[in-house]
Amino acid sequence: MADEPTAELGELLLRVARTQRRRWRDALAPWDLSPHQARALRVVVERDGVRLSDLAEALHIAPRSATEVADGLQGRGLVERTPDPGDRRAVILRPTAEGRRVRAEVGLARAADSAELFARLDPGDRTALGRILRTLTD
Repeated sequence: MADEPTAELGELLLRVARTQRRRWRDALAPWDLSPHQARALRVVVERDGVRLSDLAEALHIAPRSATEVADGLQGRGLVERTPDPGDRRAVILRPTAEGRRVRAEVGLARAADSAELFARLDPGDRTALGRILRTLTD
């Protein structure tokens, strides 16, 4: 039988994750972006261009899903598809100027939201939490 305090830790961790996801969705509302789109835009901007297969791998999603996310970003003018100079059959997703601007704004909004959330903890607890979460990450 599972240790009751340990089971409670698991439930608390799930509740915190749900809270963080809700806050993240709310923070993205001004740009009408889904969390998947925001993550994809981050990857495209940070890598200054990426193949769809590499985007799928970075996001841990199926290639078909990456195509759908990319279509949504392209439709909004945040990314563009350009030919891959090394493979005529492939395309590279590149950020547009608007995509870079939105990515920067979203990054600032997310940082502000995280600062607000974690301000509930004193600095020592934030340090300990970071260490604990890194230990639990596989």
